[in-house]
Amino acid sequence: MYISNFFVTALAATSTAQAFTLKEKAHNAGEVSKRTLGKLFGTLSGILGINTASEQCPAVWSEISTQLTAQFLADGQCTDAARAAIRSSFHDCFNGACDGSLILADECSNTENRGLERLCGNLKTVQANTGVGMADLIQFAAAHGVKTCPGGPTIPVKVGRKDSSTANALGVLPSGFAKGGDLIKLFASKGFSPVDLAAVLGAHTAAKQRITAPDQPQELDTSVGTWDNKYYSETKSGKAPYTLPADKSVAQNPLTMLPFNTFALSKGAWDLAFVSAMTKLSMLGVDQKDLIDCTSALPGGSKKRDVKNSNVFDRFRF
Repeated sequence: MYISNFFVTALAATSTAQAFTLKEKAHNAGEVSKRTLGKLFGTLSGILGINTASEQCPAVWSEISTQLTAQFLADGQCTDAARAAIRSSFHDCFNGACDGSLILADECSNTENRGLERLCGNLKTVQANTGVGMADLIQFAAAHGVKTCPGGPTIPVKVGRKDSSTANALGVLPSGFAKGGDLIKLFASKGFSPVDLAAVLGAHTAAKQRITAPDQPQELDTSVGTWDNKYYSETKSGKAPYTLPADKSVAQNPLTMLPFNTFALSKGAWDLAFVSAMTKLSMLGVDQKDLIDCTSALPGGSKKRDVKNSNVFDRFRF
């Protein structure tokens, strides 16, 4: 009996000691796991360009947003100034980097940037009065222009880019007569897929042409003041007021035909692809470390509102 009690006592003591040891090991393992996960998240954040600091968007961007709304919206529709702002994003970034050189290096005076002169002057004034970065201002204005157009989606906007007064290369920006296959190759060289190309061209729903065919109608779809997917269906059917030869070629290319047709059927599908492609465009040549998210300064709320305003078919993303 005493022997039995001895073994029970010893077993209990041993079990208690083991329990404390196991608990300590588990605690230490938990701490190691936390540190490991922390390091892993930090590494991933660096790779993905995620800013883990809880910095708020400077109030000046909300002030700029108010100024741009007055320029970009009239009679419930987006204006020529909004159209130019959307176009300026591509023209500042695609031929090099999103560095503000479109304005700072006076690239606006180049032939390939005709039509942007007035916008460049306006943004130069805004920048002088606010002290914000020019590269950031161009991308913010572009996202603002899209959002100002009725039906326009929310493109995430971050600020903190480095400005440059060194001009980017000439002859990179495609013309309205480019072949679809050449455009696919050009966009691929910049890291864009055929789907991205088809999606970005959809910005022509709110665009006007004045240079490619001066004697033809300016509008590229019948509802140029709103953000809808009529551009795709009207380009395909030939019912658009005017279609750029390059757009027609992309619509008929085997690699871009499917997304083009899909976007004609679903505005929701196009909005998703467009936001993805434009977000990628706005970061060309940009060091994404320590950027600050200023999406909240755009007009019209959030992405939840974008989904709410879409039709049922698009909400389920069929």
